Amino acid sequence: MPVKGSGLIVDEPLPKKPTIQRKALLKAAVLVAFVLAAIAVARFTPIREYLTADALGKLLAAAGVWAPVAYMVLYAAGVCLFLPGTLLTGLGAAIFGPYYGFFYVWIGAMLGASAAFLIGRTLGREFASSLIGNRLKRYDDGIERNGFATVLYLRLVYFPFTPMNFGMGLTKVKFRDYFFGTGLGIIVGTFIFTFFIGTLKEVWASGNWGELVSFKVFFSVGLFIFSFFIPKIIKQFKGDKPST
Repeated sequence: MPVKGSGLIVDEPLPKKPTIQRKALLKAAVLVAFVLAAIAVARFTPIREYLTADALGKLLAAAGVWAPVAYMVLYAAGVCLFLPGTLLTGLGAAIFGPYYGFFYVWIGAMLGASAAFLIGRTLGREFASSLIGNRLKRYDDGIERNGFATVLYLRLVYFPFTPMNFGMGLTKVKFRDYFFGTGLGIIVGTFIFTFFIGTLKEVWASGNWGELVSFKVFFSVGLFIFSFFIPKIIKQFKGDKPST
């Protein structure tokens, strides 16, 4: 549009918003295609035959001394491809035991959660922000201000892991808050599950069934049962009323 000033006519540059919207829409389409393709490959192709505990165990056994690294990379990729987390976590606990298993599971989960978040942020955030109206913007800004607490709370109440990874990438939450909230929030659940599976696997492998009545086994079972009450405890601690 021409602008008069000091006797000169200057053409204002045309707004680039439509171009940005088309670019954001294209990125969002790529994100949706990626998610659908990941789910389809893992569930409806011959690849699913290799996504069993036995097949993955043989793959890690073939890796030799590199098995821990291979497992963590596999876990991270599995998170991004929507593979069942219980399968990957149980596999790590069964192969590496309750303690090393916990360590490798936690690192693999953090790598996968970070990668999924960055995929969602890169491909979907721009489009998501264009859809947010004034009403939703308040919540988006609130997540940005209280990112660490929000992520930590959702992790402690066992919000679905993989959907949350991608979903948080669509919000304004800072990656730093997301990373540390996730890292702290999954420690308890990860340790309980790996300790439980790893302990039972050790008893099974040793053949000493007398250890089934040992303190370690009872402790692992107790922790496992306790894990189901963690979401309610967290909600009560926050002062939320239980749903009826």
